[in-house]
Amino acid sequence: MRSAALSAVLAAAVISSILVAQQTRKEITKASTPQDDSKANSASVPDVYAISGQFDRVVVLRFKYQTDLLAGIEKMVKEQKIQDAVILSAMGSVRNYQVHQVSNRTFPSKDTFVQDPTAPADIVSMNGYIIGGQVHAHITLANPDKAFGGHLEPGTNVFTFAVVTIGVFGGGVDLSRVDDKTYR
Repeated sequence: MRSAALSAVLAAAVISSILVAQQTRKEITKASTPQDDSKANSASVPDVYAISGQFDRVVVLRFKYQTDLLAGIEKMVKEQKIQDAVILSAMGSVRNYQVHQVSNRTFPSKDTFVQDPTAPADIVSMNGYIIGGQVHAHITLANPDKAFGGHLEPGTNVFTFAVVTIGVFGGGVDLSRVDDKTYR
């Protein structure tokens, strides 16, 4: 009897740890306002435009084991007083991840958040922008089966190490509209 009870407890523990460790997904609607989401493209907004500038400096960030990647970037952006910049590259590995991807084609936009608390992966690439001191990073990860990625979210923790390289613009570069979905 005691052995059967112990087996049942162990089986329940194994099942609950498997359930806890599974990848989760949740979809969130990111409405701006009903007016913004329903407006047509404006003739006063160009189809494409260029922003010219030069890098004032290049900053290389190195992250140690268990550091939250996004929180570390945000901390260094603040410490280094970075306002407008381009995330040029990254490499390393993560112990787990959380990313989100756009999941529909019409406004309001929807994002699907994917989190796996136990899945290690290599950092294949990272790019994005720092806009007015705010980080907008996209990451590409890979495991032995696939490459995948999306917007970097909190809860992506470094495994072996990570290195992120940022090109910092000098003054006069205005990136304020580059990720504004209502500027259309």
